[in-house]
Amino acid sequence: MVRVCSMSSRILGWFPGWSSTPRYESTKGSGTPGDSRAGSSSWRCCFASWGTRRACRGEVLIRGREKFRFKHKLLSLDASMVELCAESFDWAKYKQTKGALKLHLVLDHDGYLPCYAVITEGRTADVTEARKIRFQPGTLVVFDRGYSDYNWWLELTRGGVNFVTRLKDSASYGVVESRPVPQGSGVLRDEVILLASQQEAGPEARLRRIEVWVEEKNENMVFVTNNLKLAARTIARIYKERWQIELFFKALKQGLKIRTFVGTSENAVQIQIWTALIAMLILKFLKLRSTFDWSLSNLIALLRQQLFVHRDLWTWINDPFQSPPDPEPDLQMTLPLRFAQHPAM
Repeated sequence: MVRVCSMSSRILGWFPGWSSTPRYESTKGSGTPGDSRAGSSSWRCCFASWGTRRACRGEVLIRGREKFRFKHKLLSLDASMVELCAESFDWAKYKQTKGALKLHLVLDHDGYLPCYAVITEGRTADVTEARKIRFQPGTLVVFDRGYSDYNWWLELTRGGVNFVTRLKDSASYGVVESRPVPQGSGVLRDEVILLASQQEAGPEARLRRIEVWVEEKNENMVFVTNNLKLAARTIARIYKERWQIELFFKALKQGLKIRTFVGTSENAVQIQIWTALIAMLILKFLKLRSTFDWSLSNLIALLRQQLFVHRDLWTWINDPFQSPPDPEPDLQMTLPLRFAQHPAM
């Protein structure tokens, strides 16, 4: 895995403005990178250290964050299962008849680029891995109900980290304050609550429960956040923006074929996943730099066709429907050799 990160730094060095110092660390400490046991460790890779935001700063401000006015760094946290055949991948323990790995990812909405990723066993709970992530104070993290750990929520609040998520129907709480809701906004309730299990924590454990009518789904959705200042409708829009990480997983699995693997060992599978993540970063960078309105799926498909065509990448990325360049003339030269004629026998 260290070799993969080293290779990625060389690849990213081709692009101006990209840092070439990725960070990685083993979460178990058993086995060195050169050891065959190293594949048993779950490897973290912090993509933010590669400086992607500096390279795409102008495009990000236009395309990534035009939906919100707040200054918080917006991140999405989620995990996706990579299913494997238990018979061929016997090391990927998940169920009796099914193997799996789990990819935990943090997506930065400034350009929709991953800033943190780690691969673990399929049985690892989402919130177990989330507890190991350290977010900067002032960050706003959005995640689904798979991360319903009230003690972890309190840790985020104490660390100055804002979050938005869904509240489970079985949650027990008391209403501290009911706030007025704007008419015609779709917001049904805006309440400050205190979870029954955290009454002793005091005011710092107060949360905000927002109930919104979602026209697209024709149902009520209940959100919970520790941010007491943003508008209720903004909180609902923030959670809707979480769908971007689902689209990222879809593009990763379908566009870059993270469903079939060329090797069956743990190292082979992890290297293919990390390589796909590196490729996704480069594709996102190309998409942001291009003046053509690419969809990611079209970019992946057409880029495959251009791999063996000798042409300028930046010219083609901005004008993909231009005619291919004329082939170079045949520069093969003939040598003026004269061979002696041998008499026939």
